[in-house]
Amino acid sequence: MNLLIDMGNSRLKWGLHEHEKITSGTPIFYSTSFKERLLSVWGAIAPPDCILISCVNESGGLATLQQVTLQLWPGINIRRVKSLAEGYGVKNAYKHPEKLGVDRWLAMLASRKLYPFSTCIVDCGTAITIDFLDKNGQHLGGLIAPGLTLMKKSLAQSAENLEFFERQFPLGLADNTEAATYSGTLFSIVGLIEHVVFKNPGFQLILAGGDAETIDKELPLDAFIQVDLVLQGLAVLASAAEY
Repeated sequence: MNLLIDMGNSRLKWGLHEHEKITSGTPIFYSTSFKERLLSVWGAIAPPDCILISCVNESGGLATLQQVTLQLWPGINIRRVKSLAEGYGVKNAYKHPEKLGVDRWLAMLASRKLYPFSTCIVDCGTAITIDFLDKNGQHLGGLIAPGLTLMKKSLAQSAENLEFFERQFPLGLADNTEAATYSGTLFSIVGLIEHVVFKNPGFQLILAGGDAETIDKELPLDAFIQVDLVLQGLAVLASAAEY
């Protein structure tokens, strides 16, 4: 059994990988009780054979994570994944492959395995990342934009009379500021995805990340939803011989 860990910008997602199946655990947000939460949750599982980590936010608690895993399972084999120039059926488009976010790399590995045709992979998390992968596994490049929550936080920080909020509202022309902000930010993301897909026809849309289902409801496009695509990519590596 392998422990798969996706350390994103806002929270840690994890799952147990055994017999080609992933059992996802409850995401853990970074906070002052992060260490205690990890000890409580992982202290209740059987010791894994190996731990694979994807981390795009070291300040979120990577050192704490490593302390917890070694405290629970001394001597455990821990692998922190990096983006490669080529591997597992995917060729990286970046001139400096290590500069590609490891979450994007893993999402492409998973997409290549699950959908062996041309795909447009959109990760709807703190940031919106869009990557195109052709049917031969060649990465064609991608885009990065602020995600839904980040847009709202940016407005709240930069505009005097706007406040950040978590609540959702009916979409459309609004008669209050919060609803107007919610519709404006969501439509911005939907419009971006529509435009990019329109400009690059012939690719199957794949939506991943925490806001995937929210965004999918407003997209007039057919999409496959794989919320935990990064964990699926870690599973590809966990099944490989060197891991």
